[in-house]
Amino acid sequence: MKMLFMLRDAFIEANPKFLDDARSLGEVKVLLTDQGIEKDALKKEVADINVIVVAVVKIDKEIIDAAVNLKYIMKFGSGYDNIDHIYARQKGIPVTNVPGQNSEAVADHAFGLMLSAARQITQKNQEIKSGHWELSMGHEIFQKRIGIIGFGNIGKAIARRANGFNMEINAFGNHKDYESAKKLNVRFVELEELLSTSDIIIVSTNLNEKTRKLINKETLGFMKSTAILINISRGGLVDEDALTEALKNNQISGAGLDVFIDEPTTSELATLPNVIATPHIGAATYEAIERIGDGAFENLKRFAAGKELKNLVN
Repeated sequence: MKMLFMLRDAFIEANPKFLDDARSLGEVKVLLTDQGIEKDALKKEVADINVIVVAVVKIDKEIIDAAVNLKYIMKFGSGYDNIDHIYARQKGIPVTNVPGQNSEAVADHAFGLMLSAARQITQKNQEIKSGHWELSMGHEIFQKRIGIIGFGNIGKAIARRANGFNMEINAFGNHKDYESAKKLNVRFVELEELLSTSDIIIVSTNLNEKTRKLINKETLGFMKSTAILINISRGGLVDEDALTEALKNNQISGAGLDVFIDEPTTSELATLPNVIATPHIGAATYEAIERIGDGAFENLKRFAAGKELKNLVN
């Protein structure tokens, strides 16, 4: 079988074994996609492909139709909003993901963004490197109230860490795991209460048509002027124009953003002094990529052998 891998450059470098293992099953073509790829070019690349393994590149109806020999799409990670899995199902093409393997890495990164935003760590580091030494005041996160939007694997991992900081933890989500919430000292609340009472708000929910631009002019208006917004999920969950204005006007204190609507981003939002921005690296740890690679290879072997696939999303 012919496989096309479209992964982040660092993912390939971090786990070359995954490629070597995949080559034992068939022909592998690799596209490094950190700088994106034009749709017309991608259509040509997928023309004779049987299996697509993809990280963040959009696999929509046009791409699926252009891949006339396509039999299987694998998401290298958990969130599969970049894949038109409904249309793939209509064409009889299974789509799988590798859920839960990057949760700890993303939760770590959420706390890194939170601490950096609360204490201006990256700004002060840059000032010192440019020869400037100046004291600045920040905020503690110890015993603060954290609001987690989305209480899946990542949300729970964030809650575990928040307990170590003796934080008061609220969560909002459609799927309420009350057993885990009880163990983790989490209280479920409605969205408006979470936004209006939290010192730190972390967005860790899935992107779909109901959640697109969940953080917008109206919902930003509920937040405290001292609030910090962290997004480690998907850029489309936030109205970037509304957040830019809120930050410029000091409507909220700051933001830590690992994801943007368009990536690589050219948004003004990423350049604001009260924004900590990273290039979608939440899952980019050696440990997480190894775990994802192991799960992905297991399904590739199953597909090659004609066995039932794990983690079907469609």
